[in-house]
Amino acid sequence: MRNLLVLFILLLFANEINSQELNCSVKINYEQIAGSNRQVFVTLENALSEFINKTKWTDRVVQAEERVDCAMNIIITSRNDNTFNATLQVQSSRPIYGSSYLTPILNIKDNDFTFRYNEFDPLNYNRNAFDSNLISTIVFYVYTILGVDADTFSKFGGDFELKEAQNVMLQAQQSGLASWQNVVGKQNRYLLIDNILAPKLKKYREVLYDYHIKGMDNFVSNKEFAKQTIEASVLSMEQLFNKTVGNYLIRIFFDAKANEIVNIYSDGPRTKNSSNVSRTLKRISPNNNAKWRNIE
Repeated sequence: MRNLLVLFILLLFANEINSQELNCSVKINYEQIAGSNRQVFVTLENALSEFINKTKWTDRVVQAEERVDCAMNIIITSRNDNTFNATLQVQSSRPIYGSSYLTPILNIKDNDFTFRYNEFDPLNYNRNAFDSNLISTIVFYVYTILGVDADTFSKFGGDFELKEAQNVMLQAQQSGLASWQNVVGKQNRYLLIDNILAPKLKKYREVLYDYHIKGMDNFVSNKEFAKQTIEASVLSMEQLFNKTVGNYLIRIFFDAKANEIVNIYSDGPRTKNSSNVSRTLKRISPNNNAKWRNIE
């Protein structure tokens, strides 16, 4: 009986471990900060890693191998006592069916990350109130990562997580910080989640599904079909450009996917629309024109 009880407890513990959704690498770079009291950064890095990876963010049943691989790299640019200015790089990826390849999903750089932190402050999230810009920013990107990842497996499958990210934004607006506000011409957290959930810009989420499920996940079994599907998905991104010039979602997509698209076109036979793809990409994502020349 005692052995059975121990086994039961171990199984419960294993299920608890496997229920977490993220496998997130958290790094804090504080090289720009002078002074000897740098232990606070080590403490914060460990605390954030535990907070992100050990919190149950959704009701989804997730096995260990199904956790979303992601990274949050924080670069501290200045410090005034317990107030820090930083940039935050958020990246995520997902596996491709039948291969060991991880395809990039998000690669976002947030240049407006200001927060307060005292060493050993508890990291607690209250979804019904704004308590801390540190917590709100991290949780916002956690749910964005989870939502966008879910969209690559099921069409609009990330609704719950993306609406949770939207809720974080709405609660954080009471802080008055510009990164959470609707500021004309500013590509910030407000604009990111507002655009992702905007009905007129749903093409972004449709592309995430088609590109990955119909395209990348078929690359091993049917490379020609996969390449044609990816091509069609990339060309359909022009619809977003025509909806809103300089659309933030176009930048988000190609910041993650530009190198991958070039690699896809550099391997195997040319497709019938490759020239059209090159012209379209140069029009809608001119910041990557140096890369697009490689697929002409």
